[in-house]
Amino acid sequence: MITRSLALGQVDSTVIKSVSGIPVIKPGDTKVTFPEEPNGYHLVLKGSDHNPVIDSTGRIVKPLVAKNVTLYFQLLSNTNDTLKYDISKQVFVLGKYADKGINPQPFVIPALREWHGGEGTFVLTRASRIVVNIRDKQVLQKAAVILQKELKEEIGLNLKITSGKPQKGDIYLALHEKDATIGDEGYYFDAGSFIKISALDYQGVFWGTRTLLQLLEQKRTIPKGIARDYPEFKVRGFILDDGRKFFSLQFLRDYVKFMSYYKMNDFQIHLSDNGFRKYFGNKWDSTYSAFRLQNGTYPGLTAKDGAYTKQEFIALQQLADSYGVRIIPEIDVPAHALAFTKLNPAIGSKLYGMDHLDLHNPLTYTVIENVFKEYLSGDHPVFMGKEVHIGTDEYDKRDAEAFRAFTDHFIKYVQSYGKDVRVWGALTHAAGTTPVTVKNVTMNTWYNGYANPIAMKKLGYNQISTPDGWLYIVPAAGYYYDYLDTKNLYNNWTPSMIGEVNFPVGDPTILGGAFAVWNDIVGNGISEKDVHDRVFPAMQVLSQKMWNGSVSIMNFDDFESAGKKISEGPETNIRGKIGKPDQPLVAYFNFDKRDERVQLHQAGYAKGHKGNALSFSGKNSIAELPYKEIGYDYTVSFWINPADNNPDSTIIFRSPNSVVKLKQGSTGNLGFSRDGYDFDFGYAVPANTWTHIVITGTNKGTSLYVNGQLQKKMYDDFIQFTDKDKTKKPRSETLFFPLQKVGGFNGKIDDLQVWNKELTDKEIEDLLY
Repeated sequence: MITRSLALGQVDSTVIKSVSGIPVIKPGDTKVTFPEEPNGYHLVLKGSDHNPVIDSTGRIVKPLVAKNVTLYFQLLSNTNDTLKYDISKQVFVLGKYADKGINPQPFVIPALREWHGGEGTFVLTRASRIVVNIRDKQVLQKAAVILQKELKEEIGLNLKITSGKPQKGDIYLALHEKDATIGDEGYYFDAGSFIKISALDYQGVFWGTRTLLQLLEQKRTIPKGIARDYPEFKVRGFILDDGRKFFSLQFLRDYVKFMSYYKMNDFQIHLSDNGFRKYFGNKWDSTYSAFRLQNGTYPGLTAKDGAYTKQEFIALQQLADSYGVRIIPEIDVPAHALAFTKLNPAIGSKLYGMDHLDLHNPLTYTVIENVFKEYLSGDHPVFMGKEVHIGTDEYDKRDAEAFRAFTDHFIKYVQSYGKDVRVWGALTHAAGTTPVTVKNVTMNTWYNGYANPIAMKKLGYNQISTPDGWLYIVPAAGYYYDYLDTKNLYNNWTPSMIGEVNFPVGDPTILGGAFAVWNDIVGNGISEKDVHDRVFPAMQVLSQKMWNGSVSIMNFDDFESAGKKISEGPETNIRGKIGKPDQPLVAYFNFDKRDERVQLHQAGYAKGHKGNALSFSGKNSIAELPYKEIGYDYTVSFWINPADNNPDSTIIFRSPNSVVKLKQGSTGNLGFSRDGYDFDFGYAVPANTWTHIVITGTNKGTSLYVNGQLQKKMYDDFIQFTDKDKTKKPRSETLFFPLQKVGGFNGKIDDLQVWNKELTDKEIEDLLY
């Protein structure tokens, strides 16, 4: 690993070692005393890992309890302005309180930075209110309304919102916190006779409400005490490749809420991309590509298999703003650009391939300017936020100067609309002399061979740590990670690490980190739910690392165990969880008599396999159940007796994300469809007889049992490509079982049972008796 002193390329350990320690901070000190400086040098304090305790001016603000703070200095030569050394020094700062108090620090993700425990617990009741400081009502009303809805869903209390002074049992939201050091995202959480959440900014208050909700999710009582909480890193991000796999608008909206629940504030949506030509007969015309936004200038640019209207994308950003999350839209050029060259082949590179734009054709600039202009111009632009990502990844380095000129041009073009710009790090790969704008540009440094982080810092770029070897999920691809190594990340990574380079703690040019999902293998069956199954454990761990850096209050196994009690947050259930883990049978409908949980529409009861059954008479004959779906791992059991006149593609279970079909297309076989993929079990359910069906599902695949015996196990199947290497890639054949509506066919269903675990073969066989 490269030592920290390498961050600016200087490794003279003699000079570094000659810098003395920081004098002990004594009670009453309000400023750090700098170490003694070697002759010919001077020290500049750049930051710390607890800026609200010691900021870049050296000002000291006491934490709640004593804390070690790591300071980052630069040691600068008085005679040679290129001679710089990175210096890290740790100092002990006394707290306002002599000890940690009585109540131990409660568990939330990410962990609270500071806590002093009080005595006793706080309990919300039906008489509790959400009280907004009267002078902050206009700003905080939105946060209060969101919290009101979420509390109703999470704990069943519909609290009144009011303004004024809090009383015992209330939740009090306020701005104008006296401690101005906590920054835009910092907040105080004070649980006493009432809960007070105070901050300087809407986002800080909102993060405080996330802490409240996580505590309530684990236990109805909240330990009394005070937290002073704030992030170490400004950017805590997730990147979703929406170009090579379409994600529904509802998924994106759920992800805004999910990320917010973990105080992750940066959602980069990769809106355009293409697959690899070798998997499409080596023909560019056949290779998959997509651009996911409505475009009026070039209507043919918008993907036919999934895209968002401008209004939908605006509404997504508005939602994100309410939840403290910024949307970073990314249009990736000049490589990964097949969607643009299919629109206009004249702008495609004949030398490097049609996924590269021709950077020597003036028309290329015109087309790409027109695309960006559509989303940046006007009084109410489609891209509402301050930052826009313009891609700039993986262009052929043989044309480095043209690439650098293109990058610089579009940085300036987007900036001309008042936006700051993000780019992928590529300037080491595309080495050259053509200057590329640095001011108000942030770089995702992902692979050090493409952009050496040390060199990028020397050039003046702020960086978001996005190292592929740590943080890239590529589902079912056989390279990078299918699931991130969360234990290794928890124990060994922080955003200060980019590849093998380890920057000093507190370096303000490292803005934070971002992990990514890349859907490289187009058509491999991966679903939205499969992606989320990979992201969820990573989100928990990386929110901890990006908020707290290297500081941890527990080991990984304890963190992972405690984290199982925390979900995606209220109003989302992306993992499709039903019931409690210790009660595996989560739903049972025998249909013997009318059940208030089941709402019938043109359906009724008739003689069943045992007692009565639900009877259906066609497409519009359905029953609504109180569940949407169940996710991995699950078992669903039912008896079915279909009539002999059901047409092709007849559906028997449905939800917004998937359907189970009695007849998959024209195959006549039982099957399911989701995310644009169709699967069948190779088994036709016989008509006019009762058959016992069991379907089990995990993140590995889906299995069918008929009359107690395994019929088909849809695991470990592959797609065989026709490229020269005869590549084989895994095919995902997973299913979140749909439960929102049953019926829609001619026939009967009886004795529907749902477990939140995968039953064994013996347990499934026993269901017959």
